[in-house]
Amino acid sequence: MPVLAEPPPSRPRRSLVARRWVAAALTLACSGCAGLPKDVDRPVSTAIDVVREPTALSALVAQQRRAAGARPASGFMLLSGPQEAYGSRLALVQGAQKTLDLQYYAIHADASSARLLQDVVLAARRGVRVRILLDDFHSTGRNALVMRLAFEPRIEMRMFNPVAGTRGSALGRAWGSLTDFSRVQQRMHNKLFIADNVMGVTGGRNLGDAYFGQGQAENFVDLDVLAVGPIVADMSRSFDTFWNNPRSYPVQSLITREELEKLREQVQRSDAEKEVDGESEGAGKAQPKAPVPEMVPPTAGTPAQGDSAHAARAWNEQPLDLRSARFTWAPAVMLADQPTKIALDGQAAQALAREDGPTEAGPAALPTATATATVPPPAAGPRVAAATEGEEETVVDGLLNLMAHTRRDLLIISPYFVPGEDMKRAFAEARSRGVRVRILTNSLASNDAPIAHVGYARHRKDLLDLGVELYELRSEQAGLRTAFGSSGAPARPAKKGANAGNEGASGGATGASRSMLHSKVMVVDRNLLVVGSMNLDLRSQLQNTEVALLIRSPALSQQAAQQIENAMRRGSWHVQRESDGALVWRAPEGSDLPDAYSDPDSSAGLRLLLRLLGPLAPDHLL
Repeated sequence: MPVLAEPPPSRPRRSLVARRWVAAALTLACSGCAGLPKDVDRPVSTAIDVVREPTALSALVAQQRRAAGARPASGFMLLSGPQEAYGSRLALVQGAQKTLDLQYYAIHADASSARLLQDVVLAARRGVRVRILLDDFHSTGRNALVMRLAFEPRIEMRMFNPVAGTRGSALGRAWGSLTDFSRVQQRMHNKLFIADNVMGVTGGRNLGDAYFGQGQAENFVDLDVLAVGPIVADMSRSFDTFWNNPRSYPVQSLITREELEKLREQVQRSDAEKEVDGESEGAGKAQPKAPVPEMVPPTAGTPAQGDSAHAARAWNEQPLDLRSARFTWAPAVMLADQPTKIALDGQAAQALAREDGPTEAGPAALPTATATATVPPPAAGPRVAAATEGEEETVVDGLLNLMAHTRRDLLIISPYFVPGEDMKRAFAEARSRGVRVRILTNSLASNDAPIAHVGYARHRKDLLDLGVELYELRSEQAGLRTAFGSSGAPARPAKKGANAGNEGASGGATGASRSMLHSKVMVVDRNLLVVGSMNLDLRSQLQNTEVALLIRSPALSQQAAQQIENAMRRGSWHVQRESDGALVWRAPEGSDLPDAYSDPDSSAGLRLLLRLLGPLAPDHLL
């Protein structure tokens, strides 16, 4: 990283601040004139037919199914820890022979992503077709540098629902969001990682250090599932529907290679200036900023190695041994929202209306992503269908349908939990049938976006009155600095016992870093397991697109239930009401902590701020 010299005494530090404000103002003014490109060329492509084009991975799946003597054609493996989650993706990249399809809400430009994406580039260089579909909301600053992959041979990259405005300034992007607020607030939250249309990973994780236990300050507690067999074709059809949709823009239509290189230089200069500013303030050694990671290996050999200890930790991750992976073979269905859930940009909508050929879903021959499918019921269980074109049902609606057929026990993990009236009605009906309902969500301290916590907190007493059992993940002290999101902020060392038991919440809590719940899981009657990208909130239900796998497997359901119950018992606060109606947070088992009578591990200032902002934050925007 280049190091800038100390500014001379004749140029005080405030001049640097002034220049930044001037640059920000100019950026803001220019960004208001920006719009999305017109007449964009989007060549249609689809997943391969694994029957006609078999690969080593498809042969491995067939071999493992025969060895297991399994009747169901699809197999599943829960990926509860960072090692398995990262290693499985690395194994898919290294094992792919024909295609790699990646669909994500966020890909962070850090060491873990760099190591993984360098292998993706190497796969493309050995002949694998690579398609990367990324939601555009977070592609600013250093994270925009991931878009450089689009200029590599055999790699296509598209941005879903782009935000107008410069990528070098968060302020400029914010202005672009405000000028088209209704469309921009709707995001593609899907998460898929598919190799050769026969093996795929889905779940809660995006790509980045904090999702794989490598965050220096904070790490997410998350859960994925590795799926193999015909169910992956359903995952691929969902991917194809988004990929070929007019809401997806090829990177080359949004930014040039030269602009990305200038942005890279800007990020490097900004990092160096912040380092100098920190030293000049006399507040001790500045927090070191990781160098901009290289996503593209310089040669056709092995991935480039970094020079930081942090990068080395991520790059030492090993690929999962797929030959020894133990799959549970079970019937399953893919639940997926349609891209039409998100409004088109005005220009794209006009262009689409003028077209005489393809519809939004693509040519007539393109299969729909989410044709109705049914999981064989345990007895007289529900028919659960994915949302189809023209229907109002969403992934979250499908989960509400599942709740309506629950008989005994409902276990839920939803990190961002903002129940609408229909969700509360579903809980009330379940409780009236005698169903035990337990929900694990983030506490105010563990929530990476505490402003969203107000949407849950305002419903907390109503849920308890219904008989719903609430648990909130235990984490470290949270103050005002975390109010609007704290990802990447330096953390204090964890207190003794602060994260005890969190590893059972689907894996992921590490060392002294702050733990934040990010798993999205539902277990119905210890028989049906749902793992996906969705939260139980109005944003997932009404605005964002989501995906999920619904698996009928007592074995996998029991495995997930045990992890959730361990996290509730040993790593979470149990929220209850006392006789006078006041809330009390019962301390985690074995923590030796006292019970709390306000949101635990949070500062009075943060609680006051959120209490003031709460009335201004409607549930559907949280």
